[in-house]
Amino acid sequence: MRILIIIFIFFSYYFPINANEIFNLIKIPNLEVLNLGSKNKIKYLSSKKNFAIGITKNITCDKASENNLKKKYEIIKKNLDIYNYKFLNKNNIKFVVLCENLFISGIGTAGIPDKQKRTLILDINFNPKYFERVIHHEVFHMIYDSNPNLFDENVWRDFNDKSFQYAGCSICSDSIGLDEYKETDGFITEYSKTIPSEDMAEIYSFIIKKENILTKLSEEDEKLKKKINFIKNSINKIDSQIF
Repeated sequence: MRILIIIFIFFSYYFPINANEIFNLIKIPNLEVLNLGSKNKIKYLSSKKNFAIGITKNITCDKASENNLKKKYEIIKKNLDIYNYKFLNKNNIKFVVLCENLFISGIGTAGIPDKQKRTLILDINFNPKYFERVIHHEVFHMIYDSNPNLFDENVWRDFNDKSFQYAGCSICSDSIGLDEYKETDGFITEYSKTIPSEDMAEIYSFIIKKENILTKLSEEDEKLKKKINFIKNSINKIDSQIF
């Protein structure tokens, strides 16, 4: 009985205190702790209530339903467990916040990376067909933001045909498809054509998920092969054991 009382006190007081302390770091209200003790030291949190953050409160997300949260948390943790603490620390990934229906300025998004707060917000309601790959897509944005010197966009642009022009921003185009192309010509998905960093993130996500289609397509596409090698070489400079 004494042990049960101690456990009750621990969960009643320790976790809320940590959630409050974490709020002071990442400025997202109404969070509760899912896991503070993962092997790679990622702190997983979920939203207890809907929240709006940002200077103009333009980032919004809804409370995560219990059943969906339980299912998606396991998927997310499985995917993020492949990264070691050293790699995550170098890339400013410490807190992962799970919620539903994530929007920024009214536009739906799978995730929002924030290098300054070392936080990645993920929408657990995102299309399950792409969900696991999208996790790594968003991780790449943290990597990219933390190591801009390793991902020279001018070098990247030279892999494309000289006549090709990116859309200019990730929401400036209707090209948002995430299905892989059958004929790539340097691009793995439609969304890759928005901006260079999204192009990189898409390819990185296919590499990490070891999608067989990527190997097959790159054998027939010299531009895509160069992009894959660029990503692998850049990541290896951060941690040679990721691939």
